[in-house]
Amino acid sequence: MRRILMVASALLLAACALTSVVGAQVGGAGVEIDLDALVEDGRVIAEAGCARCHGVGEFGESPNSAAPLFRTLLSRYRADVLEEELINGIRVAHPMPEFQFNPQGVDALMAYLRSVQEQPASLAQ
Repeated sequence: MRRILMVASALLLAACALTSVVGAQVGGAGVEIDLDALVEDGRVIAEAGCARCHGVGEFGESPNSAAPLFRTLLSRYRADVLEEELINGIRVAHPMPEFQFNPQGVDALMAYLRSVQEQPASLAQ
């Protein structure tokens, strides 16, 4: 698990060096990013570290039925609270591996989560 997180961190650092611009800013520091690359980095992190239990894609079920689907997480949890917990290390009542992300990893994972969220049924019509 530690090796996977190290590889994911290396990918994130590489993504931060990209210069193609979509006009987004990270952390208010005026750093321009490629949103598609950030989302892709988040997908890599999710698949490497989370897919063993969670359904991390736009369709399909979670391998562990007790693990929430990534595409519904932001309807269940406030994004700002989830971001803070990812930075500090999520502590939940059920067995979950210990992990802690750096801020760039959190930015990538949150960008990915936002990209796969299901539209609420009331808005889908």
